[in-house]
Amino acid sequence: MEVPQCCWRSHRRSSVLLFLLSLSFLFFTPRFAQGSLHIPLNYTFQNIPEPPVLLKTPESFTAFSPSDVVLDCEARGNPTPSFRWVKDDETLDLDLIGEGTIRADKNDTLDQYHGSYRCYASNTLGTAVTQTVHVIVERHPVLQNQQKIYKRASEGESLVLSCSPPESSTPPHIHWMDRRMVHIKLSERVTAGLDGNLYFSNLLKSDSRPDYICNAQYTTAMTVLPETAVSLTVQPSNSVLPGRKPHLFTPSGFRSSVLALKGNSLTLECIPSGLPTPKVEWIKKDGNLEDTTGEVTNYGRWLQFESVDQSDDGEYQCRAHNEHGEAKHSYTVTVEAAPYWVKEPQNLIYAPRENVRLDCQAEGIPTPTITWSMNGQKLSEVDPDPRRSVKGGVLKLMDVEVSDTAVFQCEAHNKHGSILLNTYINVVELPAQILTPDGLQYRVTEMGDISLKCETFGSPQPHVTWELQDSSPLLSLPHVSLLTDGTLQLFNTSRSDSGKYVCSVHESNISITAHLDVYERSVILTSPDEVRADRGSTALLHCESFTDPRLKHDRQIVWRKNGLKIQESSADDKFTMFANGTLRVSSVDTNDSGEYSCEVITSLDHTEASGAIRVIAPPDPPTDLSLSEADAHMSITLGWTPGHHHNSPITAFIVEAREEQHTEKSRWRWEELKRVPGDVREVELLLHPFCTYRFRVTAVNELGPSEPSQVSQEHSTQPAIPSSNPTGVHSESKEPGTLVITWDEMEKRLHNGHGFMYKVWWRKASKKDQRWYFNSTSSPPFVVTGTGTYTPFEIKVQAVNAIGDGPNPKEEIGYSGEDVPLEAPGGVSTSVTNSTVIVKWNEAQNVRGLLLGYKIYIRRLGPKSQRRRRSLGELQFAKDSEYQEEEEEQSERVVEVRGSKTSHEVSGLKLYSVYDLSMTAFNSKGQGPPSPMHRFETLEGAPGPPASLSSESPTDTTLILTWTPPVETNGILLGYIVQYQQEGVGNMEYAFIDDPSTTHIELQSLNSSSYYLFNVRARTAAGEGPATGLRAATLLDGAPPTNVTMFFGDTYLNLSWVPGPRDRNYGFHIKYLRKSAEETWQESELVNSTQGFYTLMGLEPGTTYHLVILHHNNTQWEQIVQTKGPELSEMPGNFATQGWFIGLISAIVLLVLILLILCLIKRRKGGKYAVKDKEDKEVDSEARPMKDETFGEYSDGDEKRTDSQPSLCGSKLGSDDSLAEYGDSVDIQFNEDGSFIGQYSGRGPVPHGNESSSPASPMTTGPPPPLPPVPNRPS
Repeated sequence: MEVPQCCWRSHRRSSVLLFLLSLSFLFFTPRFAQGSLHIPLNYTFQNIPEPPVLLKTPESFTAFSPSDVVLDCEARGNPTPSFRWVKDDETLDLDLIGEGTIRADKNDTLDQYHGSYRCYASNTLGTAVTQTVHVIVERHPVLQNQQKIYKRASEGESLVLSCSPPESSTPPHIHWMDRRMVHIKLSERVTAGLDGNLYFSNLLKSDSRPDYICNAQYTTAMTVLPETAVSLTVQPSNSVLPGRKPHLFTPSGFRSSVLALKGNSLTLECIPSGLPTPKVEWIKKDGNLEDTTGEVTNYGRWLQFESVDQSDDGEYQCRAHNEHGEAKHSYTVTVEAAPYWVKEPQNLIYAPRENVRLDCQAEGIPTPTITWSMNGQKLSEVDPDPRRSVKGGVLKLMDVEVSDTAVFQCEAHNKHGSILLNTYINVVELPAQILTPDGLQYRVTEMGDISLKCETFGSPQPHVTWELQDSSPLLSLPHVSLLTDGTLQLFNTSRSDSGKYVCSVHESNISITAHLDVYERSVILTSPDEVRADRGSTALLHCESFTDPRLKHDRQIVWRKNGLKIQESSADDKFTMFANGTLRVSSVDTNDSGEYSCEVITSLDHTEASGAIRVIAPPDPPTDLSLSEADAHMSITLGWTPGHHHNSPITAFIVEAREEQHTEKSRWRWEELKRVPGDVREVELLLHPFCTYRFRVTAVNELGPSEPSQVSQEHSTQPAIPSSNPTGVHSESKEPGTLVITWDEMEKRLHNGHGFMYKVWWRKASKKDQRWYFNSTSSPPFVVTGTGTYTPFEIKVQAVNAIGDGPNPKEEIGYSGEDVPLEAPGGVSTSVTNSTVIVKWNEAQNVRGLLLGYKIYIRRLGPKSQRRRRSLGELQFAKDSEYQEEEEEQSERVVEVRGSKTSHEVSGLKLYSVYDLSMTAFNSKGQGPPSPMHRFETLEGAPGPPASLSSESPTDTTLILTWTPPVETNGILLGYIVQYQQEGVGNMEYAFIDDPSTTHIELQSLNSSSYYLFNVRARTAAGEGPATGLRAATLLDGAPPTNVTMFFGDTYLNLSWVPGPRDRNYGFHIKYLRKSAEETWQESELVNSTQGFYTLMGLEPGTTYHLVILHHNNTQWEQIVQTKGPELSEMPGNFATQGWFIGLISAIVLLVLILLILCLIKRRKGGKYAVKDKEDKEVDSEARPMKDETFGEYSDGDEKRTDSQPSLCGSKLGSDDSLAEYGDSVDIQFNEDGSFIGQYSGRGPVPHGNESSSPASPMTTGPPPPLPPVPNRPS
């Protein structure tokens, strides 16, 4: 067995001599009294002698039969006690051993057991005695024969029904009941007294009944005796019952004295009579009733004490009262006490030669007398012994011996009774034993302390000695100490103290051995540091240690924070402890700041080192905000207590205030009042008068501000005169003859008091000596009438309240209301340069207000040539008037010139145009009259680019360029210049067209294998305009497709192919043959090669077909396919359900959708249609100029239309052959699901076979072939 011992360091003793002297004194000085013996549980000696100890004792009682007589007396002891009984001082002849309880013989008479009894329990060591008890013998109570009692009384009278049961030593409990054994209902008016009587304070007619029965319950005798019934008749009163003052049934007289024993019960009673029923009140005349244990019960008639205490002593008074008077009675309660124990001696075992003291103390009123007996005999009757002394309740016995073993009786008595207590002195001799097990293994670390146990027990107490097994002198070692209980202590141990130690009992052959192993002590090599960490970061504390290798299996490293053990959590949580002793604290917060200690704990020792984590974080908010009035007017001192700084000194405090009296709650906001250094704890604040403030404080350190503090209590300032005036004083006069003065309203917190108003002052500015006029208002604006038009005034506004006026305000200049100007600007002139005109005028007069500026109205009347043509014939002008008005409205411009300038440059005019110009002046009320119309013209300029440029290719060496005139001609068109060049090679070639009505040219002998770059420019007398470019090439002869993709349906086939990017359209047929019984070849309608797709319809489901496309009788493409679905035995008869019909309808719907899409695209381009000149009957078309890099976008003849021709969206198709004939040609591919992908590119009309359009002569300037007629659309 090993006994681990915690090691405590100690210094080695400096004096070996003093240690040896003290040790010799311990061994050789005679032992003195050491108190009583407590036998250890592991002491193995058997049959220790013991004097008698009473276990059951008798009590006094009343016996009504022999079976009631039982007198208990039981005791233990070694040897077993014998018992004897003494009755009335005579010993009973009884042989009782082991048990002393006696019971009455049923054959004996009951009277012979009447008397006083005492039991004695004895063995060889002494005698224990019980207290004297009394047995009272009585017969069972018997009710005497009685006759029924009749009582008669009048209503309102008082009455007592008596109850006189047989007397007994055990008084009965009285119950008033009727013949059905139902309790009579008690109340303040009907009360049962302590004497058993039933008291009626006043009678009611309802009290009449024939069966008032008094039942006496004898609890001890287990008997209930009913008395004869009382019949009560209450005679009613025919008149009003007279009232009666209270009178006490019980007690009688005015004063009573009561003796009460402490711990017993006590009831004070006051039962009154009277009409109406009196109320009873209880008081304690010499104190408070609440300070006693008394409780008012029985409807106020009793003051009951369940267990009388000394505090209940005193004088009590009951007071019965009604409206006619009162009755009183006083009780003087004297509390005394029977004897009771305060200190009781105990049964104890002693060793020889010890001193014994028995304390027996009792209290009571009066003070009890204490007497001592030994083994049932009074000490006065026992032989005197000089070693024994008695003084009151203390008995001393010096230097006891075995023969002094005895049972002593301590008895206390006064006039109220006596109490008896038995206690023994047991002096024994017991053989010595070593209670510590043999062979214990002790372990300790170097420089630690260890205690080797050698617990012994015996009587007298044994003496022990220690020695090393090699018999080396143990007591000569300075770090060894022997304690009185036999424990050997070794201090500041070293490795040399390891070995086997022997403990022996002096003068005996009893001994044990103990083994001691000394280990190397644990040492912390790397202690944790004081770490400073930002909040949210990770902190590491290191704890590297060394432990004896034999202790590593039970070593543990414990970390504590502020003395509390840290529980390790999961790897991703707050605390993580590593095997090398390092502690990681993740996501540190302010709560993680503190002192950290690392403890290395083994079963033998522990060592620790301390560090700390200081988490750096913003401070806690300040607390305990306090307000105190300062000496200065309208100032207050705000104080606070700083919050925790979290290891970063507070550098500043921000004091904020919130004004609440003059601001809606939803608009409350905090404003910074002051910023003070971090060592300041209070600040004086200057506040606005007549405001209610709350304050808060924020602390700041290097990491930022804290949360704001709790809001302070509110503080209200006293009113004062306004300290400022409103700002922004100016006039906002709208109507002539009125002066409207306005200003910025002051915040309510600047009103400084009740009755706030604005005092408005005004006078004409032209007369400085003119007196001021003023009036007051509660809010702006303030209107003054009769002031003239735009007259200057000096104005000012002053803040006033009920206390007084604010400071003298500053004057401002304001004007009365304006009116529109009366005159237009004069001297209007213009100077034109290209598309810019410089307008000059004279300053407007009679503006009647503040001149805000001028407006220049410029209207374009049209080109100069058009204006001239329209002036030749009014009829033609009338026909074009509708168009002219629309054009003039769209070309009108309004230029606003702010300020008082008298010239302005207007740019962006159209060249070669006629304009009209007029001007107005304006102020805040509006514009004045316009100036006379002034006409000017802009000069002729270079034209704009042609609106569009497209190409057609009749052959593979011929290309026709077609364009539209410029949108802006800027003069009279003289013709066009056409430039073209083979892409990448060759020189630029020119063609000049002198006829402005010519808009196309045919170019021949072009290289069919190359692209060309084309530019077309228009020209006027002012020069050439910018070019519109086109990249284009001639088209090659087309052919039927050779690579066809198909999508299969039940009754149709979708065929798609990709046309060549420069192939001219070619018409072909698709031949197909049904692979079944004899069938003939069929062919499709004419298909255009450029359309890219075709739907072959009218086929049969589940049928095989042979498809062929021929070119010059040669097979261009062929394929054998099968349609989907089961083969049909016959065609359905409904025409509408034919597959070819459904496919045809689908194709038509698809084409309509494509046309609608094209229509939307054209509209979104926003191109304008040129207006047809009625006189020339020429077609003016407008289109956007083409960029040089644009290629593949062509305009067909259908794109050329006049204003009377319908648009693409509104036109009606003239042919069903091909989509390419009515717009852009379409390249379409089908997806796998049968849908198509369309690609649009420029294509010419679709010829059949190898047909092509007729070639024009080279460089022909004549008009292109005529277009097919298109019906006019209504304008």
